[in-house]
Amino acid sequence: MLDIKFIRENKDLIKFGAEKKHINFDVEELVKIDDERLSIRKEGDELRAKQNSASTKMGNPNLSQEERQSILEEMKTVKEDLKKIEEKEIPVMNSWHKLMLAVPNIPDMSVPEGTSDADNMEIRKWGEIKSFDFTPLDHIEIMEKQDMVDFERGTKTSGFRGYFLKNDGAMLEMALWQYAMQKWQAKGFTPMLVPSLVKRETLLGTGYLPQGEDDLYKDDQDYLAGTGEVATMYYHSGEVLENLNEPKKFIAWSPCFRKEAGSHGKDVKGLIRVHEFYKCEQVVLCSASHEESVRLHEELTRNAEEMMEELNIPYHTVVNCGGDLGLGQVKKYDIEAWVPSQNKYRETHSSSYFHDFQTRRLNIRYKDVDGKLRYAHSLNNTALATPRMLTIIVENYQQADGTIKVPEVLVPFMGGKRVIGVPIR
Repeated sequence: MLDIKFIRENKDLIKFGAEKKHINFDVEELVKIDDERLSIRKEGDELRAKQNSASTKMGNPNLSQEERQSILEEMKTVKEDLKKIEEKEIPVMNSWHKLMLAVPNIPDMSVPEGTSDADNMEIRKWGEIKSFDFTPLDHIEIMEKQDMVDFERGTKTSGFRGYFLKNDGAMLEMALWQYAMQKWQAKGFTPMLVPSLVKRETLLGTGYLPQGEDDLYKDDQDYLAGTGEVATMYYHSGEVLENLNEPKKFIAWSPCFRKEAGSHGKDVKGLIRVHEFYKCEQVVLCSASHEESVRLHEELTRNAEEMMEELNIPYHTVVNCGGDLGLGQVKKYDIEAWVPSQNKYRETHSSSYFHDFQTRRLNIRYKDVDGKLRYAHSLNNTALATPRMLTIIVENYQQADGTIKVPEVLVPFMGGKRVIGVPIR
């Protein structure tokens, strides 16, 4: 959420942001509703001032009975008028809040033009794409033959996109979690296991609602979050942080749930796109400085790239175009790993910064060096998403006989195993 004063003073900038993100938003409609809101508030404030003045007069012991009665009669009218104003204010405030939640954050000037992920621009590439001297299999065939996954019983249990991870499949995924959590803790991040079951206001505060409603599992009151960022950001909601000279850094693990609305024709088989998955998420709160946000954005992105390099997975990093940014994102990078069976890169990480878009909604503030209250800035970046990363490792580390080599950094977390599976060809 942006400051309404900033919006009113920078209408052209808001229009630019909406156009660059290809979001349909009418800033003039918001200003019109805001004018109405301010007018109603002014009327209400004037009536409340009359009430206060009357209360002061009524405290005068020298007032005659006639004067007291006159004031009471006048206040009866004022009270009725104030009730009408408050009733009039309700639908106006509802419209105002709805529009305020729809205001897109302004993308950084370095964000390229474009309408979809097809227009994202590669900025870095790392690793040598492996040339197999045999025909590589996809992760589905490998993992089923090695009894690492059961899709049939997964679908029987959970429906479309359901799965069970088994044996080395389960152990390799847990090894990835342990590796990631230890790696980020060593970098000074606070490890957290965070809730997936969250209240509606957590998703409104982080910007996933109202636009992302269709992709969330929910009942009448609660939602299942699609990322640990939601609960982690809400952790400090409504608080004034004592000191942000040093950023607050969290590495949050959680189960995640997404309906994958609108993607029914994509990745209908396998583990790349599933409804239930797990993430280790980098979440950071920092001082209200664009330069600090930019610095940390690069740092968080580099953390994820470093993990890919330690796992020896070829990847490239792209900067997302305007049309591939979310409502609140100022800038975003995606890291995409090489998938041998598809002969292309697929997204494994997203890295974003928001300025104070989320923290205004969540009311997360801090005192700067002058003692002034300011809204913090926020950032988040995937550290690890599984089982997607599991599929990347299985495909890139498959061997000619169908066994799978364990990445060197994961060997300690796999009980010393360097190869998993049995020869299948």
